[in-house]
Amino acid sequence: MNRRVAITGMGIVTAHGAGKAVNWGKTISGESGMRPITLFDTAGYRTKTAGQLADLPAAPWKRLRRSRMDRASNLLYHALSEALEESGLSHVAWGSSLPIVALGTTLGGMASGERYHAMFVRKGPSLARASSLWDHLAHCQPVHLMQEFSIPGTPRVFSNACASGANAVGYGFGAVRAGQAEVAFCGGYDPLCEFVFAGFHSLQALTPELCRPFDKNRSGLAIGEGAGILVLEGWDRAESRGARILGEIIGYGESNDAFHMTRPDPDGKAAALAVRRALDDAGLTPEAVDYVNAHGTGTPFNDASETAALIHVLGSRATEVPVSSTKSMIGHLLGGAGAVEGVLTVLALKAKWLPPNANYETPDPECHLRIVRKAERADRLTVALSNSFGFGGANAALVFQAVGADA
Repeated sequence: MNRRVAITGMGIVTAHGAGKAVNWGKTISGESGMRPITLFDTAGYRTKTAGQLADLPAAPWKRLRRSRMDRASNLLYHALSEALEESGLSHVAWGSSLPIVALGTTLGGMASGERYHAMFVRKGPSLARASSLWDHLAHCQPVHLMQEFSIPGTPRVFSNACASGANAVGYGFGAVRAGQAEVAFCGGYDPLCEFVFAGFHSLQALTPELCRPFDKNRSGLAIGEGAGILVLEGWDRAESRGARILGEIIGYGESNDAFHMTRPDPDGKAAALAVRRALDDAGLTPEAVDYVNAHGTGTPFNDASETAALIHVLGSRATEVPVSSTKSMIGHLLGGAGAVEGVLTVLALKAKWLPPNANYETPDPECHLRIVRKAERADRLTVALSNSFGFGGANAALVFQAVGADA
């Protein structure tokens, strides 16, 4: 069985705020979500800003104790709530047709672990509250969300560096397309916390300035936080129940560089393989790609490697196909990046607008792509590629298609 897979609901939370409306509005206007970090002390770091959500709305947990929920679960709550409401599946009696829940993350409830550690150091082991770790492990967030929203089944958790969110979406897509499930709630998330910030700082990968993907003067990445959820559903099922179809996912590919723990392979061949596999999975040639939502972290190595990968795949069209990285505005969401960028890519297909690659000023001969400097109208935008490339050489690519296009 090889069914069409519809997207019937989406939810997103980033530094721009909670919800698709605010995120799309600020994205298309090129607004920066970077702000001074308040979640932890940055005195020991040269970088003081991140894509921190300034006012995370309190999640109205009903079945679980709010005080025990990690920041990660609160991010997810808002994304899943929005996606469920839009899909019309908020109050479904699932019966024997269990949905799939697949989420990608690198940190899980790391903020809870940091809180417990601080209590342990400050007050001693006898006074450190173990209840602080109730929502710490990476499987806890999907389990607790499923309890809160009465979603049955067994969660799948993907933790494959910065490809995690895209891997989770790809898994959900494959399961629905193969008829293993009628519905998949899939996506990715990660909260901002000092543990990962310190790690990227030690690698000297954080920029103390603006994040400038593909710019000649790029100096590193910016960390962000957030969550993205996509509701995937068999196309026929979605049509039969009168669901509003937002877009279609038509291809997924993955690969691994096996090159270095943190540095991407400079020639980009393994990343190109993931993209080719995604296009092959979609039954498309490279000529069909109208837009690329790039991984585009703003580090010297990553952007040059991704450029090489796109040239391997697109050939001479690599200088013609519009490319942009939304990380320039909201930062790198780690395990949440692939899912959040997937949501933004579908919104671009719906609106027929290309998101800008903010802060791009000086072209780099090593990144000779067609970078979208400011938001552009794109009436013929039909097929879009979204890339996610992570540490350890983890590569994933997703292909999305606008509603109304030929399957």
